[in-house]
This record gives sequence, structure tokens and C-alpha cells, in this order.
Amino acid sequence: MRQRASQINLQSRPARRATAALYRQLGTVAQVARLGSRAARKGEGQTTMQVSEVPRAVAVAMSIASSLDLTVDDAIVLHDSNTLTLRLLPCDVLARVAPVAHQVAQLEVELAQRLAESESPVAALDPRVEPRVYERDGFVVTLWTYYEPATPREVAPADYANALGRLHAGMRKLDVPTLHFTDRVEQAQQLVASRDHTPALADADRELLGSTLRSLRRVIGERGAAEQLLHGEPHPGNVLTTKNGLVFIDLETCCRGPVEFDLAHAPEEVSEHYPGVNQGLLRECRILVLAMITTWRWDRGDQFPNGRQLGTAWLSQIRAALDRNGLETHG
Repeated sequence: MRQRASQINLQSRPARRATAALYRQLGTVAQVARLGSRAARKGEGQTTMQVSEVPRAVAVAMSIASSLDLTVDDAIVLHDSNTLTLRLLPCDVLARVAPVAHQVAQLEVELAQRLAESESPVAALDPRVEPRVYERDGFVVTLWTYYEPATPREVAPADYANALGRLHAGMRKLDVPTLHFTDRVEQAQQLVASRDHTPALADADRELLGSTLRSLRRVIGERGAAEQLLHGEPHPGNVLTTKNGLVFIDLETCCRGPVEFDLAHAPEEVSEHYPGVNQGLLRECRILVLAMITTWRWDRGDQFPNGRQLGTAWLSQIRAALDRNGLETHG
């Protein structure tokens, strides 16, 4: 199998178009949450795989796929975060590659398999190979079905809500050990409390974020709402439009909590079509999520484009939302 550097297409036109399209959509909490999440849970900001590691990670994915009798001559990088996402050609497989020390691939594979059994709308593992985690040379690789993008169109809120409801129904049947949503809030709180990790955060803004995270974590918990397994970040960046309908990706973000926490990541119109929503709880979750992603923008290691500018704008949005909803955050 050939693996010349020229064949590792790190900046293909399709990948650039996909990235540009995503950035054009930025503007709501739902559409930006993904781009700081994994690294923030590790307290490191928005990180990508080390540039020097990318060719080796790509070579590992190509080698593993080839050893499984899949034809691989080319690899296109679709997304680079802590996990590298590749499209392998001509076999048309989507490969997810992560360092062994920074991955939850086994959980993601297990969830995908169990949710598929209940026909939940999730991306499928590639049916041509054994559904498991492959490990080689310090990386883990999982192989998934590649979905050719459907004709670009706006996803109808009712369709989005229906797909999310079906996902939640499938997840309610599963009992798997995972983080609670408050564990992720705690990680954001630790980041706010660390001046070493957030040196540019002004004292007043640090107090705002710290008190907002602390108070809303308590208030939401005191509601005693029903909890279940959640996707964790079902925003538009984690929803694919396929010829068979909407499917959710990136199951490594799953956690336990009220469904309103998931809905807080989706466009506001989606909640209008989701049955049984506690609107007060949803408002609190939206502000909580906004405070979390704002915190990530102030991490000194954050690599999100214009992240500091967004972080400043979101601080103003948090203040406005707290005033609008009459919420006190000093408790």
C-alpha cells in the first residue's frame, strides 16, 4: 500500500468547504458548543492533535483499514481536534483516530452498537469490518460509515426535535457508566478558578462566570428533574443530514442529566417541537451552557478562531440573559 506524503490530503477542497460552512453558521450557543468541549473537559482549551503527529495518525488509520481488506490509497482530514476524523478512499470509510491516552473510543463504539439495535438515529459503524476499537503505534482507530452529504438544506426544527426525541428514547433504555452533566460544569468551574489557565480573564468576569456556573448548577439540581443518558452536545455540528434522515454523531460527549441540558445545545426552535419540556429548566440550562463555552474561550490554550472576541461578546450575553430572566447568581 502506498503512503506517500502527497497522498495524505490534509487540506482538501471538500474539507475546506465543510470547515468554511461550519464557521459561517457560528452565532448561537448550539452552533459553537462543539468546538471547545473535549479539551475543556481536560482543562486544556480547544486543542488539536499535534501537527507532527497527524501524518503518523493518518498512516496508522490507512494501515489498519488496509489490513482489514479495505482499499485505501488516500486520506482526507475532515476534522482535527483531540480526535482526528478522516475519510479513507476509495473504500469510503470514515476513520476516527485518537491517541491512546486521550480517548473514549470503546464507550462510543458500545453506545453506537446498542443504539443501533433500537433503531436510534445515530451514525453506524462500518459493516464491512468487525465493530471494535483497533489499536496500533499509540493510536486507537474506529471505522464508521461515511455519509455523503445530502443536498444542503435547512433542517426543519420539527425534524430535529423528532430525531432527538428518538435518540433520547433509545438512550433511556441503556445503563452505562458515564459522567454526570455536573461533572462537566465542575471542570469549567476549575478552569475559572485557575488564574494560571485563564490569565486574561478580568476579575469581574471571573466572578460572573464562577457565580453563574455555581448557582445554576445548584438551581438545576434542586429542581429534581428526571435524568437519563444524554448525547451531551447534540448541536447542529453533531447532526448529519443523510438520505435516510438525520443522524447524530460524536457519542463520546454523552453524560447523564435532564433532557433540557441536551436541548440547550440545539437551536431554540427545536424545543418548541419537543414534548414535555420544562421551559424554566431549559432557560437555566441554556445560560449554564453559555457560561461553560464562554469559560473555554478564556483558556490560555484555546485555539478557537476569534475565541477571545467571542468570549467577550458572550460575557455580555450572559449578563443580559441573567437580567432578562431575573436570576441571581451570588448564592
